[in-house]
Amino acid sequence: MKGWLIVNGFLHTKKFDELAEFFVRAADKKGIGIAVKENSDLLVKLPGELTKNKPDFVIFWDKDIFLARHMENQGIRVYNPSRCIALCDDKRKTHLALSKQGIPMPKTIIAPMTYEKTKFPNLHFLPYIERELAYPVVVKEAYGSFGEQVYLAENREKLQAIIEQAGTTEVLFQEYVETSHGRDIRLQVVGKEVVGSMYRYSENDFRANLTAGGSMRVYQPTEKEKELALRAAAAVGADFAGVDLLFGREEALVCEINSNAHFKNLFDCTGMNTAEKIMEYICEDIKCSMPG
Repeated sequence: MKGWLIVNGFLHTKKFDELAEFFVRAADKKGIGIAVKENSDLLVKLPGELTKNKPDFVIFWDKDIFLARHMENQGIRVYNPSRCIALCDDKRKTHLALSKQGIPMPKTIIAPMTYEKTKFPNLHFLPYIERELAYPVVVKEAYGSFGEQVYLAENREKLQAIIEQAGTTEVLFQEYVETSHGRDIRLQVVGKEVVGSMYRYSENDFRANLTAGGSMRVYQPTEKEKELALRAAAAVGADFAGVDLLFGREEALVCEINSNAHFKNLFDCTGMNTAEKIMEYICEDIKCSMPG
């Protein structure tokens, strides 16, 4: 059995490259040959085949949706599927998928669409946001990672400034969950199992992301928290995902789902190797789907 690991050809940092090494070592343990391929070397040519020598599977560790779909159109099994990556990459789509399944999450309002040349000539929708969410209001760019495009508006002046700075960048607004200030849980889902989890916390920021200066420690999730993470992953069709939960007043709330969750921190915190779990899952999945 042979597979490909798709990575971005323009993003080479220690953080990203070491994850590829995790997968190569995990595949080698299983006796599987896995080749690391850059999306920039696999251009989508239409009509046409991507390759004559198709891999048995692809681990798609990138967000190049069109390349992932092109592979799927040629009958290649892609982990995660392109639809899942698209849903997780856009936080608006994530919350629409969660809402459809009745999964608890912070109250969310998606900013109305506008056009680049017009931007927002008026902000007459702000009173609605203020009534529904109250201050402070969390503002998130639809596309973003590591908590770097997440802001907190304590009043209208700050909210207007954030919106004006965003320009035509798509954003959504969420209620501020005070009971989860500076803390959350990351649960790693693989298949139908929560294989690892950690508690993330910050003394200096409302965000608990480690990239934003947070800390981490081992966490034992409750059965309800594990069930919620599994439901969230299933709602976006994920084979594997990092699910972030907030501590709501009455129950846990799904904050975000990461289709390509960077698992090095989880490994450092718990010793659990997500790459090995994913390879085990793929081996079982492909074996089950093969004829006979």
